[in-house]
Amino acid sequence: MRIADMEWRQVEDWTRSDDRVVLPLGSTEQHAGLSLLTDAILAERVAVEAAAPLGVPVYPVLPFGIAPSFQAYPGSITVRVATYVALITDVLDSLKRSGFRRILLVNGHAGNIAAGSLAGEWMMDNPDCRVRFHDWWRAPRTSAAVASYDGDATHANWMENFPWTRLPGTQAHDSKEMVDLARLRTLPPFEVRQLLEDGSYGGANQRSDDDMLAIWNVAVAETRGLIENW
Repeated sequence: MRIADMEWRQVEDWTRSDDRVVLPLGSTEQHAGLSLLTDAILAERVAVEAAAPLGVPVYPVLPFGIAPSFQAYPGSITVRVATYVALITDVLDSLKRSGFRRILLVNGHAGNIAAGSLAGEWMMDNPDCRVRFHDWWRAPRTSAAVASYDGDATHANWMENFPWTRLPGTQAHDSKEMVDLARLRTLPPFEVRQLLEDGSYGGANQRSDDDMLAIWNVAVAETRGLIENW
């Protein structure tokens, strides 16, 4: 259940019998011809669909993450690592005060890995709690499903091109050569934009909706399994 559809007394009632909760983590950054909020849209949607049959509360996605490389692309937002870690710490502290003890972080952006490191540190100080950090797109079953279609699955290419991340009237490449990721990681934002141009890391731009929905169903089921089986 979306926390937006609950009031505080319902949360209090929930935590009397169940201490699970889901927090999606996203980013607002360029995704070539896809939505700037692609990472946030996907993280929240997979979390909501996974938790819905279980009735587990799902918070709104945190839409800002760590994305310094894309700062030459208008609309992209980044926060500093220290800021992000402090924010996640405050959120986890608040969830604990509300009575939640099992917290699943459903992450949609590779740059947010600091939250995964923080989870272990936070549990060191809160041993009565459990936090799982779940990169939904590269969890074992989901990444295997992705690889079964195309090994070149990366930022802003077909792998993130779902019906709910597309924008009407935007233009994107059909296919382009994969970028040298090792080189990309050494560049400041302006040079990243020069190298990537439209923003995609390369590969095919789109696959059929049937393929994408098949992958999506695996991702939802795998995420639901983590919520069910602590």
